[in-house]
Amino acid sequence: MIQYLSTKGGVVPTPFDRAVLEGFAADQGLFVPQTLPRLSTQELMRLKPLSFPDLAGEILSLFIDPELIPRADLDKLISSSLAGFSAAEILPLRPLKKTPDTWIMELFHGPTLSFKDLSMGFLIRVMDYLLKKENRHLNLLLATTGDTGPAAAHAVAESEAIDCWPLYPAGGISLEQEGQMTGLQADNVHPVRVTGCPDGVNDLDLVLSEIFGDAALKEKLQLSSVNSINWCRVMFQAIHYFHGYFRVCDDFEETVVFSVPCGAFGNMFGGSLARMMGLPISGFVCSVNSNHALETVFSAGLLKQEKLCQTLSPAIDIIVPYNFWRYLYYIAGQDPARISIWMERFETTGELQLPPDILEKMSRYHTAISVSDETTLTTIRRVFETESYLLDPHGAVALAGAESCASIFGQSIKTICLATAHPAKFPNVITRAVGSPLPQQAFHPSLLTSATCPPEVKSCPLLELHRYLVAEIEQRNSHG
Repeated sequence: MIQYLSTKGGVVPTPFDRAVLEGFAADQGLFVPQTLPRLSTQELMRLKPLSFPDLAGEILSLFIDPELIPRADLDKLISSSLAGFSAAEILPLRPLKKTPDTWIMELFHGPTLSFKDLSMGFLIRVMDYLLKKENRHLNLLLATTGDTGPAAAHAVAESEAIDCWPLYPAGGISLEQEGQMTGLQADNVHPVRVTGCPDGVNDLDLVLSEIFGDAALKEKLQLSSVNSINWCRVMFQAIHYFHGYFRVCDDFEETVVFSVPCGAFGNMFGGSLARMMGLPISGFVCSVNSNHALETVFSAGLLKQEKLCQTLSPAIDIIVPYNFWRYLYYIAGQDPARISIWMERFETTGELQLPPDILEKMSRYHTAISVSDETTLTTIRRVFETESYLLDPHGAVALAGAESCASIFGQSIKTICLATAHPAKFPNVITRAVGSPLPQQAFHPSLLTSATCPPEVKSCPLLELHRYLVAEIEQRNSHG
């Protein structure tokens, strides 16, 4: 049976269903597979012509025992999670005419116009499937920088076994993103605007860590999480990279660089996972904004928690890239004792200096670059003027990061930049970049519809959030 371990080594081998439903491991580590599948060139050749849904089935079946989810059921879950996508190819790739060998991979054609729809839609359906088998109910708590919350809310709205509590910092997400949650008419979705969050979503993460760290309370309230720490989301995100590689490469002698707008490092870890499974990726660009924890750690080996900067690319306004611990687990030779010491040191002091041998291993495949708001706007404007193509601010960060690092990997290497959200979610940023009136690409009918829904916003101060959530969930549970 495929088993999962904690990056901190404090739990016994755990089957897939328990790892997914628990979210965090009991020792507050992150679940990872006991062994990683490795694909040969012949197996990659077999996967190359597959459609995205069929490719997803092949990759995901490597991590899920058929005794838990039979392949026929797995295919149905994948099909259901992708049913709301407007693009036939699911993740279309657009070549840039003015920048040879560069593609924009659009991950935003789902129901909430974000790449989170891909992994979140699948995760929620898997959880619903497993819970119905056990006749159980769960309450999902999650903090969002703008895209995770809407994706989770829309996926949960169809579930009879899950209630969802998306938390977001007041003023920390766009009005369009807020409307996608507060305007959703679903009795099992309970968005909460949290005031008094100087460090944005990281303040919310601290409250959630405290709640999830109380095993008795977690059991009493029947809690789980669908943030990017959940293994099910991470493994799904690996499919993005297989799909992108197969679409731009003719044979497996070619290598590709992926540039990813990075916040919590979940999507980037999906790429690292694909490479560890055998996909011939030559490197990754971790493209960040002024919240540059990843740039500091990849350049100097120093992981340091600093004050949050609010930027024009809010989905990556994150100062603690939590999935980075998964990456370190593999870089450090799958040594849970080492990870436990490092995590404790970071949690105690707010910083961690990694040893030179670890930094050397990290630099083999990853580089990181910080992209300013000014460069983000300039990139959106330039691409719109030269390509008649409108990037969202996160896709612009990815492209600007790739262009800044071109000399590291070579000018002629094929590069795929991940565009993780539709530009219509950020009209104020697009207006600053290209002016008024906004082009047609800056609108989407679903956002116009959600904007007309009457918002029902629950608000809570950060200092009261722990008490508020416990009381609200207990009341909800008591009414069945």
